[in-house]
Formats: sequence, structure tokens, C-alpha cells
Amino acid sequence: MQAIQVTDKVYWVGAIDWNIRDFHGYSTNRGTTYNAYLILSDKPTLIDTVKKEFYPEMMARIASVIDPKKIEIIISNHSEMDHSGALPEAVAAIEPKEIYCSDMGLKDLSAQLHPKFPMKVVKTGDKIDIGGDTISFVEARMLHWPDSMFSYLEKENILFTNDVFGMHYATSRLFDDENEERLWLYEAEKYYANIVLPYSDIVLRFLDTVQKMGLSPKMIAPDHGFIWRKDPSKIVNLYAKWAAQAPKNKALVVYDTMWGSTQKMAQYIAEGLRLGGTEVKLLSMHSCHRSDVATELLDSSGLIIGSPVLNSGIFPSMADVLCYLKGLKKKHLVGGAFGSYGWNPGPVHALANTLTELGVEAAAPVVSSKFVPDDSVAQACKALGLAVSQKIAEKLK
Repeated sequence: MQAIQVTDKVYWVGAIDWNIRDFHGYSTNRGTTYNAYLILSDKPTLIDTVKKEFYPEMMARIASVIDPKKIEIIISNHSEMDHSGALPEAVAAIEPKEIYCSDMGLKDLSAQLHPKFPMKVVKTGDKIDIGGDTISFVEARMLHWPDSMFSYLEKENILFTNDVFGMHYATSRLFDDENEERLWLYEAEKYYANIVLPYSDIVLRFLDTVQKMGLSPKMIAPDHGFIWRKDPSKIVNLYAKWAAQAPKNKALVVYDTMWGSTQKMAQYIAEGLRLGGTEVKLLSMHSCHRSDVATELLDSSGLIIGSPVLNSGIFPSMADVLCYLKGLKKKHLVGGAFGSYGWNPGPVHALANTLTELGVEAAAPVVSSKFVPDDSVAQACKALGLAVSQKIAEKLK
């Protein structure tokens, strides 16, 4: 395993996880990377480690450049286990003189790893001299954990951003200009939608803070995906766009079905949306993953949810996706609910409460169908779709 040179003094010494397909409930169809960085200064410095099982790969890459024992400093930008899991083994092998983390990082690392080694706390504005260059720190709390922070290598003008500006994307091509935009753009959007979206207000404030600090890095080096060297502003601008959650004339109809009745209703609703001039996507939870629904929702203004009744409750796949979406806290949504039942319509009508929990403004009452929808239900479904379309249009004015 060889390190990959980033600049004359900086090397990528991370690991590529080609085979991971689920990352705490998020489908990672293109795998991921765990990025760690080695700085060859007078005081050699390692920024972040990797997931525990990839420790040998990281150490082999380090050893291809330098004797690991010569590393004097380790910096932990983020305590999540895919970046700190290998930290205890790395510390035992390297025996660094200093280990740095944020205040919350110290608390989280202590609770997760129960370390027997000392760590030093840094905060925004603190700097350390690594011999020949300086690293300054910027806390990025709740992007996306309380402990998150950035490390800025001043002379090299590289910003190490832990999970921020990254994506779950396994690639042997380390830089943005080596990867096809048509592939990575969806993965970057998916990453934001599923991980960063709940903290969008913090993102906007943080981007403003960084701008006021005058930081304009020539490279942004996150802990997942590739390094932004050709145009770091591209991902920064995308974050600003996604964080703003600007309304778009697009709606999702998310549903599942048992015997096809709820699916028929979904199709009628989609027709109403189309007639109203709204782009619509039907997402059946029989074939879609919850994280793909979240990705589609990122640039949507409408969310209409539908479920059949099973055992006096909504369908399990719908309970799953709705629980997931609730945590992501998407703003500026209008929508509605629908479903079919056999003898107990209560769970369908309870979807109105679910809309409220999701922060969705209902454009029309819940539409329900006893067994197979008839013509009157079909018309009510089209009217629901049209009402949501009209409400979106009002918001876009």
C-alpha cells in the first residue's frame, strides 16, 4: 500500500472501502473512503486515522513515506469511529508526543475509546507550530457532530474538513479533476441530504464565519471521497445552495402498497401534480431505499405520503422511511397523505399527524379508499395532487 502525494509535503495515507453498502442506514452503493493525511514537516503530523479494520492499510501507506515512529503529532478532527477507530492502535505504534482534539472531541473519544493516552484540547483560533508550517483550528460544532473541527495548514493553504464537503464515494482517483462530475455530484448531494441536512442553518452561519475569517484554501481535504484541488469553491457553493433549501417546483409521492390499491392512488395523485405543472417522482418503498428518498427530497417542495393499513398500523416500510425523514428536518414542504384500508381507516387518517411531525404543510385533507379506489377516490387523489401543485406555485411567487 503506497501513500499518494498531495503536495511536496502532504500525503494521503487513508483507506478505500470498496465493499461497504450500508453506512448506519444510508445506502453506500459506491463504497467510501476513510481519508487520513500525513504532513512531512519538522514535526511530522498525522491528521485523522481510519476505521479500525483498515488500520494495517493506513500504516502501510505511512510506512511507504516515513518511519511511523517519526510522527510527533496526531490531530483528531472528528471522533466518529470511522475516523477514530484506529486511533488507539496508531498511538501505541507511533507513540506521538502530542495528540490534539476539540473539547467535545476529548469527551467523545474518552467515552468511545477509553484511551490511556493524554490528549490536548484546542479551540477556534488556536495554532500549533509543526516546524516549517503552522496548523490553525476552527471548531465546526454540529457539522455534523458536536466535536467536529477543521485543521488549516497555513503555508500549504490546505483545509482539512473531516466529514464536511465529503461524500461516500470509493475511488482510486484522489482529486476532483480526476473524477467524473456526473458520478460524484449525485453522491455529494446524497451525502448532504442524508447527513448534513438537519444542520443547514449551522452550515450557512459557518460558511459566513469562514468567509469573514478570510480563509480561501487552494485545497479542501475531507475525510470521505476525494480532495478538492481544481476548484474547491464548487463544493462550498453547492453546500450554500443545499443549505438554503430554496423551493423548487418538484414533489415526491412516497408510498408502499399491498394489493395495488395504494399504488393506483399514487398514480392518480401524480397525474394531478403533472396537470398542475409540477415535476413529480413516484417512489415506491418496495423498490426504493430510504436514503434515496432523502436525496430526492433535498430539492423538492412537495411531499405526499401514502400507505395501506396492516395490523391496525401503517405499512412497515412507510414507518421506516417516515421515521428517517423526520430526523432530517427538511424545510419549506407542502404536501398531503393518502392510503387504503379494509376495515380500519384510522391509521390512514393518522398520517395527517405524521405530516405535522415532518413539518409538512397539508394542502388538502387525507384521502382514503376502502379497498380498491373507485372513480370518486380517483378524482379526490387528482385533486390532492393539484392542490399540492398550486400550493407550491404560490410559494414560488
